[in-house]
Amino acid sequence: MKLAKRLLAYSLPYWRWLILALALILFTSLAINYLPVLIQRMTDQCLMDSSRPAAERIDLLLRLSILFITIAAIGHGVRYFQGLLTAWIGQKIIYDLRLEVFRKVIHMQQAYFDRTAVGTLMTRVTSDIERLQHFVTEGVVGTIADLFMLLGIMGYMIYISPILALSIFATLPFLFAFMFFVNGKLRDANRDIRDRQSNLNALIQEDLTGMTTIQLFNREASTLEEFDQCNAHLRTAYYDEVRWFSFYFPTVEGGQALSVLIILAIGGWLLLNGSTAITLGIFVAFLAYIRDFFRPLGSLSDKAGSFQIAMASIERIFTLLDTRAEVTDPVEPVTPNRIAGNIAFNNVSFAYTDENWVIKNLSFSIEPGQVLAVVGATGAGKSTIINLIGRFYDVQQGSVSIDGVDVRNFKTADLRGRLGYVFQDPFIFTGSVADNISLKTPTIDRAAIVHAAKTVNAHSFIEAMPEGYDTVMNERGQGLSLGQKQLLVMARTLAQDPELLFVLDEATASVDTATEILIQDALAKMMHNRTSIVIAHRLSTIRHADRILVMRHGELVDQGTHEELMAHDGYYRHLYELLLHSPEA
Repeated sequence: MKLAKRLLAYSLPYWRWLILALALILFTSLAINYLPVLIQRMTDQCLMDSSRPAAERIDLLLRLSILFITIAAIGHGVRYFQGLLTAWIGQKIIYDLRLEVFRKVIHMQQAYFDRTAVGTLMTRVTSDIERLQHFVTEGVVGTIADLFMLLGIMGYMIYISPILALSIFATLPFLFAFMFFVNGKLRDANRDIRDRQSNLNALIQEDLTGMTTIQLFNREASTLEEFDQCNAHLRTAYYDEVRWFSFYFPTVEGGQALSVLIILAIGGWLLLNGSTAITLGIFVAFLAYIRDFFRPLGSLSDKAGSFQIAMASIERIFTLLDTRAEVTDPVEPVTPNRIAGNIAFNNVSFAYTDENWVIKNLSFSIEPGQVLAVVGATGAGKSTIINLIGRFYDVQQGSVSIDGVDVRNFKTADLRGRLGYVFQDPFIFTGSVADNISLKTPTIDRAAIVHAAKTVNAHSFIEAMPEGYDTVMNERGQGLSLGQKQLLVMARTLAQDPELLFVLDEATASVDTATEILIQDALAKMMHNRTSIVIAHRLSTIRHADRILVMRHGELVDQGTHEELMAHDGYYRHLYELLLHSPEA
């Protein structure tokens, strides 16, 4: 119930519309539920009352018929508008919830994405929200409408014949107990569906991303077999849902048939024995009420099933929304006008999981405008250094500071807005070339976009594209070489005018010599007068760095200029000689 209350809290901004919807529901319930009473009057006063003149009875029948048609028309018209209003409120709630879920996702820290599959997040934002849509759109207010309708019918039934009403109500506890049991089973089935759907989405996302590798190593058969197993598990879960859900309508139909039988038995017995407790009109009206009584009851059963389906998704959505942020903004953040570029690590130790330290007691500093190269074998902690500066993770021990201010005292959005990154895996968004460079930042106009492209040597190939800067690309940058993608992403970084620059110089790997020269020239322009950290893999970067940090197993084992480190004849010289004889050197 806590989850349901929390979901209902999303309707509070629309409370005025909800009140209007409830007023329409109340009116509809009173109006439509009065119609069998008119049937009773027509039967008893017009058809069965032989003591009154025929003309008088015909006149009364005509007036009651007109009243019946008028009430029915108004009632169903109001119900139509109430349905539209209810759907509108529901869609607003779903819109708000979907927006909040996606807002939470895009502000999650990097560690969350490290341990959560993309397909799983896709399930939260799309499938789980869609599973809520029917319940929120029709279930929340619709349940209230059905309850009002049901209570109104019960009230009228008691009003015209307490004996028949109580005989019907005596069967309801057994009906509700069975539905409660089915609801529990249905919720378990839907929880399995959500988990298996998430696993399938994660598998699809992984396979599509790695399709080149799958085809290269002829793994299509095993990949298909794995998909088939996940798909079969999901099919089984859906079958369990349908199996339990299928109990609802037979149960309701069975209850309705039993109630009709009770009315025929008790009502017929009373009529045949000349009882004054019931008339033919009451008998006919009750048969109409039985039909109307089980209609909202069946609808409530359907909504109860939808509720159980929704609960499985709600659990997962609120689990995401309740995920505690590992990187949080300070209450009073520091917001300098400009960063000079002094970066310092003070006895920093960091582990991604538990105490598997990736960086151990690291201390160093960079002066403004310097170019710092970080070298070391894979897993030495090089990339972690720039992740800690950008607060994609927070250190467990020690501190990282910029211009003497701990990075934890910056607002993350402000801090990252001052940093520029050039990675080896350039990501191209679906959209125009101009949008990919500006990222649709309002302050970056076309002139700034072109200037950034010219600076990084990307202007010439962009101009040669079919529509120049307005050429639309897909997310993979189809039609561009790896080097062109890299230059495009570098233009994107430069257009943001970063105050600090971080470069993974594998950005120049796997490109031809001519393109590498363009990229190296672009990097030199970008690093000019900017404090820059380069995760170095190439000799050209190492030689020209103002200082080099040598990392090994998460520890700083040496530092200095290229010449100083070569003179030491230590670990750096060994790495350098390996690079010197590598194909990429």
